[in-house]
Amino acid sequence: MLQKTLIPLSIALALTLASPISAAECYADYKAKKDAPLRLHYGVVQLNGPCQKGPAKSEVATRIAPGGWTLLNVLSIFGPEGLQQRKANAGSFYLRF
Repeated sequence: MLQKTLIPLSIALALTLASPISAAECYADYKAKKDAPLRLHYGVVQLNGPCQKGPAKSEVATRIAPGGWTLLNVLSIFGPEGLQQRKANAGSFYLRF
């Protein structure tokens, strides 16, 4: 009986460990603008939702909107290994929203 329980449990654990990047360690870089006068920025955000470009566009747009920013594009989705190389370019918009 124990083996019947352990095999499905082992498979579930293996699938969990092999799954794509979780939202807790998923980031997106993006470009945004403000009008009158025109201002542009490049930023990096940690995603709370799915680690996919489609849902990230909606999440980023919603998070930057209260600051008067309009999302132009989500450039990429990446894990923590991509943070350091983007930090300097994002400046004050690095993990701001």
